Amino acid sequence: MGMSSWASCAVLLYLVLLLTPSCPILFLVTALPGNYLAADASTSWTNSLSAPDSVKFDDGSFARIILLSNFSDDSVTAGCGCGFICNQTCNSHLFAIFSLSYDVYYDPDSVNISKSEGPKVVWSANPENPVSINATLQLTSEEGLALKDANGTTVWSTNIGSKSVAGLNFTDVCNLQLLDDKNATVWQSFDHPTDTLVVGQKLVAGQQLTSQGGLFSFSVTRQGFFAYINSNPPQRYLTYISENTSDIKFFKDNFTISSSGPIIAWLLLSTYFPNRYMRLGADNGHLEVYNMYWRVADNFFISRFIDSCGFPTVCGSYGICRNGQCICPEPINATSYFQLIKERQPDRGCSLITPLSCQASKNHILLELKKITYFPFTQDPPSINPDHQHINLDSCKQACLKNCSCKAAFYNSSKSLGNCYLLSQIFSLMAIDQDNTDFKVYIKVQNPIQQQTNHRKKKQVIMGSSLRSLLVIFLLIGIFALLFWKKENADEAEEYYLDHVPGMPTRYSYDDLQAITENFNKELGGGGFGTVFEGTLPNGTKVTVKRLDGFSQIKKSFLAEVETIGSIHHINLVRLIGFCAEKYHRLLVYEYMSNGSLDRWVFHKNPEMLLDWKLRKKIIIEIARGLSYLHEECRQKIVHLNIKPHNILLDENFNAKVSDFGLSKLVDHGQSQVVTNMRWTPGYMAPEWLSSMITEKVDVYSFGVVLLEILCGRRNLDHSQPEEAMHLLDLFKKNIVEDRLLDLVDKCSEDMQLHGGEVVNTMRVAAWCLQNDFTRRPSMSMVVKILEGAVNVESVLDYFFSNPSLPNMRAGVENQEVHIVAASSLFPSILSGPR
Repeated sequence: MGMSSWASCAVLLYLVLLLTPSCPILFLVTALPGNYLAADASTSWTNSLSAPDSVKFDDGSFARIILLSNFSDDSVTAGCGCGFICNQTCNSHLFAIFSLSYDVYYDPDSVNISKSEGPKVVWSANPENPVSINATLQLTSEEGLALKDANGTTVWSTNIGSKSVAGLNFTDVCNLQLLDDKNATVWQSFDHPTDTLVVGQKLVAGQQLTSQGGLFSFSVTRQGFFAYINSNPPQRYLTYISENTSDIKFFKDNFTISSSGPIIAWLLLSTYFPNRYMRLGADNGHLEVYNMYWRVADNFFISRFIDSCGFPTVCGSYGICRNGQCICPEPINATSYFQLIKERQPDRGCSLITPLSCQASKNHILLELKKITYFPFTQDPPSINPDHQHINLDSCKQACLKNCSCKAAFYNSSKSLGNCYLLSQIFSLMAIDQDNTDFKVYIKVQNPIQQQTNHRKKKQVIMGSSLRSLLVIFLLIGIFALLFWKKENADEAEEYYLDHVPGMPTRYSYDDLQAITENFNKELGGGGFGTVFEGTLPNGTKVTVKRLDGFSQIKKSFLAEVETIGSIHHINLVRLIGFCAEKYHRLLVYEYMSNGSLDRWVFHKNPEMLLDWKLRKKIIIEIARGLSYLHEECRQKIVHLNIKPHNILLDENFNAKVSDFGLSKLVDHGQSQVVTNMRWTPGYMAPEWLSSMITEKVDVYSFGVVLLEILCGRRNLDHSQPEEAMHLLDLFKKNIVEDRLLDLVDKCSEDMQLHGGEVVNTMRVAAWCLQNDFTRRPSMSMVVKILEGAVNVESVLDYFFSNPSLPNMRAGVENQEVHIVAASSLFPSILSGPR
């Protein structure tokens, strides 16, 4: 039997009365059709579990309902609430829109209502920053909506700029709107999707759904739509390209991807319970369609674009998906290396029976998995960039074995040379019917058999030649005693040094850092001489902990880093919070940089990670300011010697900070030169490294290369480009001569193309920094003035740039001694700027 609109409203009001102990007039007004509230300076709501309009649901969750809307058909009444909501423990709260559904059996004489499962959040203003009890939501004409925590901190606002708000409206399709005095929409929740779409909501180009917890994302661009697992770097597991796709809209009776007409339309199998929601799954990356009871009605990805084995977490880490079933990699030569994490839950994944240990890296081996592929390589081209290009298979395997953070190596080739991918995190693998001879999969494991064999051999040698062994033991005791004595002296010297250098940061024990990092559980990546982990200090501050692995080189790198940045502070230098020097442990504690290194934002062409011109210019200036401080404002001049995008880190506001001072050298302003050993970093080394006499101008050269990479959106050496465009500096010189610098501006960014003139002017700064004659390069303080518009670029420049990526640059250079001299002392004229 049909229900009229007034009857539906009566049912919903009855529900409100049923769920709340008392129901004041204000709450009843918010439930009436229209759901409109006028903006007023005094209109605010406080988060309270004891408020009259707070509701406790059957699953234990609470909601303070500010606005309520409903929709109904012949048999079902459902609605959406808007307000504060928390789970069973109520230790954190969201300002959210949530769905409500109820079974309604209509009878002329009575209305029976039974509560269903608890509310489901379909949109939240603050999913990553929950608030506490006594937080407030305020509605004003000047600011729109503003959410403030109990301590008064603004957590979220609608950010309406100069617009004015007349009222707040909540539609019957769960859309929260701010309206002006002409009922035009100033802001609406539909324009800011989180992990869920509701009926009538669009996902337009430039927007994305992000799963709860942030592991998966689904985005729309003008080319199509894409699904990613947000690893480091993000890896794409679904690609749909269409020239016609401009938006994705979820209608009541179909799901459509359209511009002028439908490309894909999915009709409901049942119209009795209409489907209303589409959500990106937090644990599996599925895009699932739900009816109003939150029962899965369809999986949009599966069968249309990807099979069940194509999802990154379908079988957990190391698990192999075969025909929808999960198994572990099979034993090799009767030796099992993997086991199920949960015996009765194979989809939870597999673990190594013998965990990998960097201390026992000599026992690492690579197992080849036959008839296996990996989801990034089902995309064309692969959704990740190779770590090495144009190398042979053996070199790829050795690169993984030498890198402790490498967990697997993938090799793809059609000839004798190919691309090598080294991954530090393994998601689910996929079984294929036929082996691909051009694609190789290797998983790193710890070899227990080798360890046992080595142990038996040692016992046989000792027992078979006891006299000789005894002699060797005495000899070894003497050698060890001598080495121990030397090491003790060296350790004492290091301890004295660390305890007496002024302005040293906090010194932590190894146990402290184990607790801070939860036993080094969350690895962020590897670089330089060590592995980087995420940690949290006792006061709640997130930090990055770098564990250095090695011997004498690591000791030098550790001391260099502590000595260099332990006592200096600048907004554009990564701050060293503390360190650990305990026995053989060497660790450094830095401030946490949530957006990682610059290279992932410049080189990885993820549509969601493109930087606009304003942000790139800001980053460039901040790098220059950091280097200027090192060269000219410190008590001792600091030459960094390793400037590259990997060593530029970005915080949550994309403030750039120079990091990794393991190769840097201190030079007193009155000192003539310092001797150091050089280390090869392809592509960023100035040509004067060959002369073994270098200045701080090597940092200026490296800055010029990095500047050019940021503006062009590509690496200085890119083997994926045609041969004539492979070397960026050669291409830069050619385009300068032909007056075609605009062709080099990052083509993946419309905003960069829009500001092409400004970008080209900044390229001329790079040209000045890249002069072969280091005396003609500007100082970094001069570069800052140029970028800020206070000084013009030198007009007479030499455009014959040396290409630091060419192989012959390396011969006879690595590990040789070089002399660092103070350019500013020897060549004062070049600091005066252009004339």
